[in-house]
Amino acid sequence: MSTLSIPVDADTLNKIEMFIKEGAASNKADFVRKAIDRYLEEKAIEDILRAAKEPGLEGDLNELAKKF
Repeated sequence: MSTLSIPVDADTLNKIEMFIKEGAASNKADFVRKAIDRYLEEKAIEDILRAAKEPGLEGDLNELAKKF
């Protein structure tokens, strides 16, 4: 596992520590890992939903190819 070091302002650090005290994570590293995992999950869902909205091609592939 790699280590990541990031600067955060005092307000952000205070909020992270508040979440830790509330039991959202066991420590700062755990909190950041959970935040990254959640972001990646949300991004994957957004990508799937966006792809589902894209128009698809239907029909005979030869006829569709003639249109290009």
